[in-house]
Amino acid sequence: MVKHDVKDIGLAKKGKLRIEWAAQEMPVLKSIAQRFAKEQPLKGMKVVACLHVTTETASLMETLKIGGAQISLCASNPLSTQDDVAASLVKNSGISVFAIKGEDTKTYYRHIKDALALKPQITMDDGADVVSYLHKDAKALLSGVIGGTEETTTGVIRLKAMAESGALKYPIIAVNDAFTKHLFDNRYGTGQSTMDGIIRSTNRLIAGSVFVVAGYGWCGRGVAMRAKGHGARVIITEIDPLKALEATMDGFELMPIREAARIGDIFVTATGDINVISKSCFPLMKDGAIVCNTGHFNVEIDIDGLASMSKARRIIRDFVEEFTLRSGKRIYLLGEGRLINLAAAEGHPSAVMDMSFANQALCSEFMVRNAKKLGKKVYGVPEKIDKEIARLKLKAMGISIDTLTPEQKKYLQSWEMGT
Repeated sequence: MVKHDVKDIGLAKKGKLRIEWAAQEMPVLKSIAQRFAKEQPLKGMKVVACLHVTTETASLMETLKIGGAQISLCASNPLSTQDDVAASLVKNSGISVFAIKGEDTKTYYRHIKDALALKPQITMDDGADVVSYLHKDAKALLSGVIGGTEETTTGVIRLKAMAESGALKYPIIAVNDAFTKHLFDNRYGTGQSTMDGIIRSTNRLIAGSVFVVAGYGWCGRGVAMRAKGHGARVIITEIDPLKALEATMDGFELMPIREAARIGDIFVTATGDINVISKSCFPLMKDGAIVCNTGHFNVEIDIDGLASMSKARRIIRDFVEEFTLRSGKRIYLLGEGRLINLAAAEGHPSAVMDMSFANQALCSEFMVRNAKKLGKKVYGVPEKIDKEIARLKLKAMGISIDTLTPEQKKYLQSWEMGT
């Protein structure tokens, strides 16, 4: 059996069935796997992936292996691993996995180190922790890396900062910025899975509640849309005037976070920044207010500040921690402040991850073919790949679209014809 560190290899049978269930809704990745099996574009490549270990990720890992890659996988968040999936990948797919749901910070970084023992040529990140670890703690391995990919907004922000400072040592494609990723995964995937995590962990009625969403990026848009659909009164907090204006035009209320703190019942952060719900907000909140995060890292809520002003804290149900302030008010933190859609639920539906992970697979292939021509920068997903994934998705859905006539093409390429 391949090297691994998972919770229980005996969970593999259950995990295999769940992987098969998810794969039914991932036709784009399936079509890529069929081509990869014939062409072997990743033959001999060593890939270290730091992703949420879910049923959808399993399909991506199997596709990469079919394409000829040797893979080592670790978790990109301590609470996002599905232990049965991790077991199945090891036992049934022969893929090294180092991930256990609920692992502490020390184990999390040990698992990254274990995965990197493969000596990667390609890295695949969700949050840029592997890239960061390589550049700070495993510099000797950098010379063997030809390129990488990054899955999420937070990671792209970190990588662009590295590139701008000259610290980044190899090219990386920002998969998150593909239209077939952020327009669908971030909006529809995050929207549905975040509501799923909140409802699973609390069993609270959303209808009639005051639901505060911090940040109106694509993830925040999705959460706001779904909360509104559940019947909540949705309030948005923003720092970007353009996004604030858009949220207003979309029919949502806008106000500063400290004003929203006084009236909100449920709070969701979706910004990627630190202390969005700060220590000063908690005393303003109602007794029983629920706070959670759907951004990548658990930094958006000032948990240390909340703990410092509390006289008691306890786990009241799975993924729900009660903090009792000195005033007697109770604040409920979900999923340790980590991304609630994976901490308390199963992450994005496979239908949207199909496109996100198709981008990962095709961008890995692109990197193998083009890395020598690329600088040490963060690149967008090539338009050709983005459109091909959209085409494959439409085909799988049985949807046809129009094509330009020769006359229309000529018109768009000319300037002579006017009114």
